[in-house]
Amino acid sequence: MVRYHRMRGRPTLWLPGTDHAGIATQLVVERMLASEGIKRVELGRDEFEKRVWEWKEKYGGTITNQIKRLGASCDWTRECFTLDEQLSRAVIEAFIRLHEKGLIYQGSYMVNWSPKLQTAVSDLEVEYSEEPGTLYYIKYRVAGGSRSDFLTIATTRPETLFGDVAIAVHPQDERYSKYVGKMAIVPMTYGRHVPIISDKYVDKDFGTGVLKISPGHDHNDYVLARKLGLPILNVMNKDGTLNEVAGLYCGLDRFEARKKLWSDLEETDLAVKKEPHSLRVPRSQRGGEVIEPLVSKQWFVTMQPLAEKALLAVEKGELTIIPERYGKIYNHWLTNIKDWCISRQLWWGHRIPVWYIVGKDCEEEYIVARSAEEALRKARDKYGKDVEVYQDPDVLDTWFSSALWPFSTLGWPDELAEDFKRFYPTTMLETGHDILFFWVARMVMMGIEFTGTVPFSYVYLHGLIRDSQGHKMSKTLGNVIDPLDTIKEYGTDALRFTLALGTAGQDLNLSTERLTANKAFTNKLWNAGKFVLQVLPNRDNVSGWQNIEACKFNTEGYLLRLPLPECWVVSKLHMLIDAVTESYNKFFFGDVGREIYDFFWGDFADWYIEASKARLYHSGDDSVVLVAQTVLLYVFENILKLLHPFMPFVTEELWQALPNRREALIISSWPQTSLPRSTDLVKRFENLQALTRAIRNARAEYSVEPAKRITASIVGSEEVIQYISEEKEVLALLSKLDLDNIHFADSPPEDAKQSVHVIASEGLEAYLPLADMVDISAEVLRLTKRLSKMQTEYEGLKARLNSPKFIEKAPNDVVRGVQEKAAEAEEKINLTKNRLAFLKSTVMLSCSAHSTFRGLCSFLLLEAYYTQSSALITSPERNWLGQIRRLEQSIN
Repeated sequence: MVRYHRMRGRPTLWLPGTDHAGIATQLVVERMLASEGIKRVELGRDEFEKRVWEWKEKYGGTITNQIKRLGASCDWTRECFTLDEQLSRAVIEAFIRLHEKGLIYQGSYMVNWSPKLQTAVSDLEVEYSEEPGTLYYIKYRVAGGSRSDFLTIATTRPETLFGDVAIAVHPQDERYSKYVGKMAIVPMTYGRHVPIISDKYVDKDFGTGVLKISPGHDHNDYVLARKLGLPILNVMNKDGTLNEVAGLYCGLDRFEARKKLWSDLEETDLAVKKEPHSLRVPRSQRGGEVIEPLVSKQWFVTMQPLAEKALLAVEKGELTIIPERYGKIYNHWLTNIKDWCISRQLWWGHRIPVWYIVGKDCEEEYIVARSAEEALRKARDKYGKDVEVYQDPDVLDTWFSSALWPFSTLGWPDELAEDFKRFYPTTMLETGHDILFFWVARMVMMGIEFTGTVPFSYVYLHGLIRDSQGHKMSKTLGNVIDPLDTIKEYGTDALRFTLALGTAGQDLNLSTERLTANKAFTNKLWNAGKFVLQVLPNRDNVSGWQNIEACKFNTEGYLLRLPLPECWVVSKLHMLIDAVTESYNKFFFGDVGREIYDFFWGDFADWYIEASKARLYHSGDDSVVLVAQTVLLYVFENILKLLHPFMPFVTEELWQALPNRREALIISSWPQTSLPRSTDLVKRFENLQALTRAIRNARAEYSVEPAKRITASIVGSEEVIQYISEEKEVLALLSKLDLDNIHFADSPPEDAKQSVHVIASEGLEAYLPLADMVDISAEVLRLTKRLSKMQTEYEGLKARLNSPKFIEKAPNDVVRGVQEKAAEAEEKINLTKNRLAFLKSTVMLSCSAHSTFRGLCSFLLLEAYYTQSSALITSPERNWLGQIRRLEQSIN
């Protein structure tokens, strides 16, 4: 995109940078410290941050280096990092403004807790996977009832029963109606009672139809408890161990507690049974551990008012999402959005700009400020000079700072900054479809909120790169592909071209076959460039280059004066420029790549370069050579321009190698559109192509030696013959014809029946004398042997199909396969028989042109080949003409 628009002369900025990846980075550094036997808390916050910065300086450039090696045409002087001073200033400003509008609040709510990282993570950072688990059935005795009065509850997490605050059944479930209003005894809690209630939320058909409500450890239970006014009981510490509420199980890890609790339930006869059950397990996207729903005090952003504006932007057409289907997903998510938990219990990141008053309630008394000095000043104004303050230890979610990226990187909150005034709002956001909600939607919301405008006009979502089998890359599977390794083996241009051929929003399976094919394409382009350079005038040939530069292809008159092949390739190029430009503008990058590929390889390299050799090496006319040189250069340099956004390195190298380059390809002008073309002359050359293909096919069919030049009679209407005959040298070169034995006529030749007849198109045919193409006797012998072999194979297939046992016992797909092979064999046999019949008739017709005696000898000899008679053929030599001559001499 950026290379294309720059070549179109538009002011272009692709601003590079990275975020600080709070959770992932802290996790990596903590692991590194653990390998040294050091814990984060032992270092202290300042020292730990120092170690993270050291790690960032050492390893943080890996992604940037990969992007540079891939040829990303960024303005690297503007490279940003979310913890840079300017971006950090923007983060604080955004927090303060949202807080002042009442859109940021603090409270204790249910969050996704990562016990290993000991931080909250957002809903989007939790991945659910289907995993085998266990469903535990547990007795809850009814208080005041007999031993037979109990409710059986099915749960996948028995350790959370210590946090039960109620037991619920469905109001219409007659099995349990008699217990509603009574109390149940929570097992292993020394007789703690909870109420038995009824609510329509309960699914009568799941498990036993009885639901334990543990609002401190289940999202649904939390919502239900708040609706019903039930208390919230937390039984878990931040590290995933059970707290003092769990009694004897206090201090045990949640999974260890589960095992011990079940064992104890079995001993006390409160365990009913357990059975395998498929679970939808929530895991941290970063650490991979099982997430624990936990009530925790956090900072949140109220999302609904922000989401409404973001939805309206798409509805009004201010924002276009490509591909279109993701617009519906975007709308659905924003319509059902929840408040965003933005605080993280980490040390690496933007620290929340909130200060608390020593000795005061944190939730009631706090100060939001841009700096510690400002916070202290505000605190003294309100509480007196002796007040002490301390900053909130939490940091903001990394995505909070990333959401400000389109404008914070351009100087906001200073809206008078030059970059902000020139480049904001931006035009295009290009990213993976997997972060549509993490990043894209949040940027839209924040952009509208803080600048009043949508931060970009288009969102282009590319697919994810998967391995050749379609599997997502992961270290566990061992299928991760390092782009630098791929570049080393296949080249950057081949990798870029392979990736860019993908369809928007569609995942791409990266296979070695694709890379190999596009490496071959790069080599083909390089070799074409070498050819063009070799045939151009020397650099010091001033008059030659003046003549080339004087040629102007932007006028119809000049185009129509070109010979047919030159007019064809220039017309096709002009059509390509229009098609490619339109596809670029519509973001159809896969179409762009395929269109250029097909033209370069299929038209320019395979046809025009070969046709130009007739001008360059066989014409002997300087003016004809000049036309070929001019067209080769014009077409090739425009191919380089069109292909440059995909393959910048090889195209720039070839461009710089061409003489008289006044500027680099990267800043050259995009080819002009709507240039002249002649569809009539294109059709004429396509006729010449069809004729060449027909002759080539006939040569291949009769196994004519590649270097052998053959005779041909070209038959067509007067108009067709006129323009085909004018390109006699080109036709001879491309079709391997004998230039001195190409005949043009409006009717078939006299020896038509002894020739291979090919039809190129309506009104254009060719007759190729068979005797000039093959040794007929040898061909007859070869086909006879081949026919015998095919007959044997065919009869074997038919025998299987005629066998009742085979038809009855063999699988249907096997029978169908044999039937298809038999039909294919029969078709080949018929074709071979027809070929043999044609060869026989050719021999007989040839005989009639000579003496009857000679014809009789020919016929007898041919028959001898068929009958393998040794009476007439005594010599091991198989050349039938030689045998005829010896027979004639003997009889004479």
